[in-house]
Amino acid sequence: MRHATDPDHVIAISTIVSRQRTMWSAAAIGTVWGIGHTLTIVVVGGAIILFSVVIPPRLGLSMEMAVALMLVVLGLWNLTGVLQWVQGLFAAGRPGGLHAHAHSHGDYSHSHPHGHELDSHGHGEDETPQAWLDRQLGRLGVYQVVRPLVVGVVHGLAGSAAIALLVLATIRNPWLAITYLLLFGLGTVAGMMLITVAIAAPLAYGANRFERLGRPLRLASGLLSLGFGLFLVYRVGFVGGLFTGHPRWVPQ
Repeated sequence: MRHATDPDHVIAISTIVSRQRTMWSAAAIGTVWGIGHTLTIVVVGGAIILFSVVIPPRLGLSMEMAVALMLVVLGLWNLTGVLQWVQGLFAAGRPGGLHAHAHSHGDYSHSHPHGHELDSHGHGEDETPQAWLDRQLGRLGVYQVVRPLVVGVVHGLAGSAAIALLVLATIRNPWLAITYLLLFGLGTVAGMMLITVAIAAPLAYGANRFERLGRPLRLASGLLSLGFGLFLVYRVGFVGGLFTGHPRWVPQ
């Protein structure tokens, strides 16, 4: 449960949860994140324990870089709607009857210059990022599960080696070590579920009662995710040596 409170975990899940309006859906997202994290920890950590797999520094840094890039993408995802809203504000005074308004496509809400002429809506109903994803993933029936599951899997990749090495240093029996990983995974599922509920409670309260708070909350979470992701890119790519040709990786 302590592992679930690592900054990169909390920031990533906050970016996703900021779009939820109920604590139940947030708890479900945290649970799915924990399941994805546990799957990777058990598979990769189990391979290290059972088969003495050695992860080279460049591969270890690449797994941590995946987490950094994922935080950048999640941050940009949240900021996209906010930037369109700002663009709409600047375009509000344009001639030709254009004005800014907010509308939604499914659960994707944004603002942009809009007029009532036939060709002045700004984009087609099927040209938004959400509409594209709906076309690609909507038929799977588990669309809302995909994002937190992928995020959990990526985070599990970055931390699996460190956890496996920690277990090997204290538990010599490989099957007891695998049991440790399973219990560790259950703890991350429970911990992340509690964290998402704690994050979602004020977000849901504010979004339901003060509609204008929704956009600033998404802006804050997007900027935090983007900034922390870029910081990790620098630390892994240059300090860790992934981009310089001299990788130095210590599992953490």
